[in-house]
Amino acid sequence: MGLYLQGLAIGLAYVAPIGMQNLFVINAALTQSRRRLVRIVLIVIFFDVSLLLACFFGIGALVKQFIWLQTIVLAAGGVVVSWIGVGLIRERPSMDRSVDLDIPLPKIAAKAFAVTWINPQALIDGTLLFGSFRVGHPGGDSTLLVLGAATASCLWFSGVTLLISVFSARFNDRVLRLINVVCGSVILIYGLRLILQFLRSI
Repeated sequence: MGLYLQGLAIGLAYVAPIGMQNLFVINAALTQSRRRLVRIVLIVIFFDVSLLLACFFGIGALVKQFIWLQTIVLAAGGVVVSWIGVGLIRERPSMDRSVDLDIPLPKIAAKAFAVTWINPQALIDGTLLFGSFRVGHPGGDSTLLVLGAATASCLWFSGVTLLISVFSARFNDRVLRLINVVCGSVILIYGLRLILQFLRSI
């Protein structure tokens, strides 16, 4: 259960910072009916979890086969993940209500795919974070870890959608800033742990 909860915590820290995906969901929660939101959120969760699995079992499986590559991923992943954490702590996101989501669901699905899979930052961050995640936890541990991270995606997107739709009048830039600071701190700590693991391996 400890490994599952660790995966859940890292997954939440990865998915919660305000980026393209979250702004997409926030705009949907501010403009769409709750019945329609259920379908939109399921679409976003599907694409997010599929990306997570691709990052984890793709680069994670590759580096698992080569010791020298594991060392490189631990070092590079630790530095980049720490930098991501610092960037999130310093960032000042803002609300954007300009996105038009009053369109057919297939087009919304295409937009959800774009902000997830055609998002260079998400691809890079996910590959480094979950690739190094797998290197740092070999064997059967990885199943519980990735399950926890996938659960985080489901909980976050469904939870944030519900909260915003209910309390939309109170959701502002300050709340977004607080989310980023908390999540950035968690990611920074994990990045520093990866760097420490790298130093111990050389």
